[in-house]
Amino acid sequence: MHPAARLDTLGTEQAYVVLAAARRLEAAGHKVVHLEIGEPDMPTPPHVVEAGVRALRDGLTRYALAAGVPELREAIARSLAARGVRAGPDNVVVTPGAKPMLFCAALALIEPGADVLTPDPGFPIYESVIRFVGGRPVYYPLDETRDFAPDVAALARRITPRTRVLILNLPHNPTGGVASTRDLEALAELALRHDLWVISDEVYGQIRYDGRRDSIAALPGMAERTVIVDGFSKGYSMTGWRLGFGVMPASLTGAMTTLLINNVSCTATFVQYAGVAALTGSQEPVVRMVAGLKLKRDQLARGLNAIDGVRCATPAGAFYCFPDIGGVLERTALSCEAFAERLLAEQHVAVLAGTAFGPGGAGHLRMCYATEPAELERALGALRRFVGKLAPVPAA
Repeated sequence: MHPAARLDTLGTEQAYVVLAAARRLEAAGHKVVHLEIGEPDMPTPPHVVEAGVRALRDGLTRYALAAGVPELREAIARSLAARGVRAGPDNVVVTPGAKPMLFCAALALIEPGADVLTPDPGFPIYESVIRFVGGRPVYYPLDETRDFAPDVAALARRITPRTRVLILNLPHNPTGGVASTRDLEALAELALRHDLWVISDEVYGQIRYDGRRDSIAALPGMAERTVIVDGFSKGYSMTGWRLGFGVMPASLTGAMTTLLINNVSCTATFVQYAGVAALTGSQEPVVRMVAGLKLKRDQLARGLNAIDGVRCATPAGAFYCFPDIGGVLERTALSCEAFAERLLAEQHVAVLAGTAFGPGGAGHLRMCYATEPAELERALGALRRFVGKLAPVPAA
């Protein structure tokens, strides 16, 4: 007996593979510094937890409307004004996490054989869902000289008559890069000129260190061709609650809702009321978390840049550093995959090889700094020791 061949097209997230290896080390009695999983270290805000518990006690445990409870769809629509997007509840569909919306968007917008522009490096599930629905991923690079902003000129050169969809992720995983206003305007112009749909992954939108919120959907003509994918996991530290949403032209919400009915039926009702509290309650926990993340970002980037053979841009958003370790790899003849594996095995520091995010991540590591400053110091000390002990390859 064999499963359907379509399953062979699905990829995975290397973060979970590394996490499993780290857990095995911990089970053997070792203390591991976890910089592999992209998860805030702030607890879910108390008023959000209380709203979820209250909803449970009030008996809000039955099926919800497939597209989401009206109160949450309305709250999401109002919250979009912060990024300049005008929308109503009819533009919003609620999902159990952002990934189901990413899958729904791919199923709704990508025809078999269509080319889909996707960032490299980039979140590996983009390529996975593109291939699963029969599309062809076309990688576009990021500009490392501009702290990993989208390389608009290189992206434009990859557009062909078969290109139907552009995937954006801003702020970006794994680099923390963002786009300037000029970048967004140029990308919007390309989408309009070539009649492209845009899937805009904005799950890290609240975690920007310049205080800005923006979206390509706010630009003229773009709301009609953009599906925003977003969620509560990162900004409100609700990773385990599984609450996400999509914002799209109203003409798409019916089809998207039908996809959800066929797949997950609806999102847990009590979780949705916790989401209402997150959006309408105090935003001070988010502000405090971002301020703390900025200090940790500076701590990690500064420490990485002090290591011989390592260069690290200062990320403008999200909570990842994406250091270039090419100088170390060149003198030791290691790959970034081997470097990351040995760092875990020998120093008990869990990071991800840059190639977990595509070929464009070669020579890099992804390190999540959403942890205690003391843990970051432990990681930096271990990294310095590890690099110092690596034997250089003899010159030919």
